[in-house]
Amino acid sequence: MATSSTVSTAATTAAKAATRPANRVGTKSRRGFAAMSPETQRRIASEGGKASHASGRGHRFSAEEARDAGRKGGLVSRRGKTNNSSK
Repeated sequence: MATSSTVSTAATTAAKAATRPANRVGTKSRRGFAAMSPETQRRIASEGGKASHASGRGHRFSAEEARDAGRKGGLVSRRGKTNNSSK
């Protein structure tokens, strides 16, 4: 036998489903960048990167900085495998 909270929850869920437009039930709409072609996304992102570097705010890693960042990331990702203690 269903309790009153179970019945009211089912009724609420059914009411919410009935108020949604039929074309959106069970699907995710693609909006913004997701709706654009990969070429368009790439072009817009490229423009942003160029503008960032032109304004002096962009950063390009040197080989040494990239190597150091990779080493640090590797240490963090392996921490849980060799040492089972948590932070």
